This record gives sequence, C-alpha cells and structure tokens, in this order.
Amino acid sequence: MSPQLWAWYAGAFILALAVLVVVHEMGHYLAARACGVKVLRFAFGFGKVIWMRRAGRDGTEWAVSVFPLGGYVKMLDEREGEVVAAELPRAFNRQSVGRRAFIVAAGPAANFVLAILLYWVLFMHGVTELKPRLGQAPAGSVAALAGIVEGSTVRGVNGTQIATWQELRWEVMRRALNKEVVLIEAINQRREIAVHRIELDRFNLEELEKDPLRPLGLVLFRPRLPAVVGQVQPGSAADAAGFRPGDRVKAIDSKSIADWTALATIARAAPGRSLQFEIERNGTLLSITATPRVVEESGSKLGRLGLMAKAGEGEDFDMSLVVSHGPLESASRALAQTWDTSILSLRMMGRMLTGELSWKNLSGPVTIADYAGQSARLGLGYYLRFLALISISLGVLNLLPVPVLDGGHLMYYLVEFFKGGPVSERALEIGQQIGFALLALLMAFAFYNDINRLVTG
Repeated sequence: MSPQLWAWYAGAFILALAVLVVVHEMGHYLAARACGVKVLRFAFGFGKVIWMRRAGRDGTEWAVSVFPLGGYVKMLDEREGEVVAAELPRAFNRQSVGRRAFIVAAGPAANFVLAILLYWVLFMHGVTELKPRLGQAPAGSVAALAGIVEGSTVRGVNGTQIATWQELRWEVMRRALNKEVVLIEAINQRREIAVHRIELDRFNLEELEKDPLRPLGLVLFRPRLPAVVGQVQPGSAADAAGFRPGDRVKAIDSKSIADWTALATIARAAPGRSLQFEIERNGTLLSITATPRVVEESGSKLGRLGLMAKAGEGEDFDMSLVVSHGPLESASRALAQTWDTSILSLRMMGRMLTGELSWKNLSGPVTIADYAGQSARLGLGYYLRFLALISISLGVLNLLPVPVLDGGHLMYYLVEFFKGGPVSERALEIGQQIGFALLALLMAFAFYNDINRLVTG
C-alpha cells in the first residue's frame, strides 16, 4: 500500500473515531449539564495532552490527547477529590439514581441518535445500490436446488419487499442467525414469478463473517462484457504495445477469448510474461505482443495491462438504482434500520457467548481502519453508512452489563434502586477488576483477529 493510501486510511479512521467518541461523550456532557452537574473536563483521546483550553461558566477543560482511541467526561465527584460545600449539590455522586442513570445512558443514546440522523439523511438524499439480481447458482448449491435461475430479480424475502442487493443480504443474514426457512420471491427474464424455498438448518454461522449469500449459491448477476477495449491507460503496458480504444480481443496465445472476464483473468495470471494478442481493429485482424506489468496486491504478484472494458449497453448492464424517500418515510426507515442493526448485533454477541458463532467475527482497530478507508474511497454516502454502523456498534457495546462500561454502571444503579442504597465499595472494586479483565480479553481476541486477517489476506 502506498504512503498516500496509508495516509488516506489513517485519516478516515481518525475522523470516524473523532466523530463517534465526541458524539458519545457529548451525550454524557449535555445530560450532566441538564441535571446541573459540574463538568470539569471533556477529553478526546488518552495520554499526553496536545491541546487544551478552558471555556464556559464552569471553566470546563476541553482537551485533545495524543492517542485518539476513546475519550471521557470528568464530572465533579466527592469520590475523586474534595468538593467545597457550596458545590456539593453539583457533584455527580450527590445526584439521584435516576439522574445518574440518565447521564450514563445519554452516551450510548447519542450514538444511536447519530446513526438515526445519518440514515435519515442518506435515505432522503438517495443512495446508489445494486439491484437484487441473481447470477448463475453454482451446481449443487442450495440456491440451485431451489430452482433459482440466472437473471432472476428478487422481489421479496418472507413477505418483506426487497429493492436492493443490500436489503437481500440483510434479510438473509437476519434469518441465518436463527437458521430459519427463507422464501425468496423472484421474477425471471420471462417475467414469470416464482417462490423459491431455501433451508438454512445446515447453514454454517461461520460464513456470516464473509458473506451469508454466497455459501447458499446466491451470487450477484454479472453482465458478460465483450472483450472490447474502452480505454487505454497512458503509459501502461497496453499503451506501449499499441492497443487502441475499440480493439476487440479475439484470442490470447491462440486461446479464444469469449468475454472481458477471460481476458482479465489471463492478464492477471501473467505478471511479467509476454502474451500474444489477436485483435480485430476496424474489420482487420492484427497481432500485438504485450507484457503485463507486475503489481502486488495482498502479498501476491499479479499482471496489469492498463486496459478498461467498453461499457455495456442495455438492460443487462443496468445493475444500479438510486433509492430515496421522503422525510417521514426516511425517518421511519432510519429508526427501523438502527433498531434492527442493534438487535442483530446483540444476537450475534449472544451466539458468540454460547459458542454458536466464532469469536473470529470480532473486529479490532486495524480492521475498522481498513473498513473506514475502503468506505471513504467509495464515496461520502458509503462512509456515512459506515459511521452509522460503527456508531450503533459502539452504543450496543457500551450498554452491555460489564463493569467499567456504561451498561455496568446502569446495572449498579438498578441494584441500588431495588436495594435502597449504593453498592458497596468492595463490590465496585471487584466489578472493576472483572470488567477490565473482560475488556482485555475482548481486545486480545480483536487484535488477534486483526493480525490473522492481515496474515491470511
């Protein structure tokens, strides 16, 4: 990966962290202010402070530290230092159970609100999606046995209307967790409607980490582009060999070429090796010798010619659509998307705890940075969708009843409410130790998965 690309990925990751952490801590901050609690510091990051200023009636410190992997809001609290008598009513520990719970829950709530707002904007503005059109199901796959034919367009899954490939993937993934029966309503190229029954009782949940559709034989339809050159990259191997836009490749090394996929496959498999091309140009057959340049991708050496295919025309090649809705419909969809994603995250965590789902599905900062960079390169819409998804994950994670997390504090407050008094210092101390141990275990698994993904590509 080039230095420029590294910088792009790092920038996208840090920006995502900044937005998510600041929004989360701002939820705590605003809730504390609403309850009259004095806030001493609002910090983004940990470690050495690289920027700080005081602002507001209370002289709150606003700080940025060198490690941008989190943040915190420090409130006035007798447990952390002496508090003058005049400010005791503004100490966090002097607030009622309800107020303390409100302040703690406001952080995760802010992450959910951010996700809802992002989805609302995306649904109103319109997002470009792939059509839910199915390709040829591999022989012997569940989809092939269910009678799905190439070119069919999915219209619904178990009665839920489907308009995009992402919606199809989402609905199948939700049902795969419970290994339900999936009923796919599709219309083929002859405009005939059929319902295909797909059994998920033997579905391997480990496939959720990759793609829940492909193991079932549900693959995206890919139009077969003719082997006609659309563009020649200046300075490329193809340019040096004399290729021109409009050239039709008939054969490579005497092997007939049926479509662009066959051409690209041979070129990628021949880094630095001379290839003999038979092309048709303006009705005349010509012979061109070209040597694909060696490029490295994910640790493998591949060949690159520098050719782009000529764009196809007709319905078969129109695979995208823009999905947009009005303000009210977008708000409804944003709420539903946030709720469904939250529930799905909880269910996946539950499956991991019971051993039904591998801990390989945990992702650490390296994987998240990779997703941040990839989504940013695809465009603003994809990046905002990534932010919404990670914001939901952060909200759900913080609500888990684990000491040191917001959910752990809420658990303590619930005990205090029914007990009629605060949890003992000894119980809090033990809880802190357990919480840190659990978080360390989760981080160890996440980092291991990151390293494993890097090694295995």
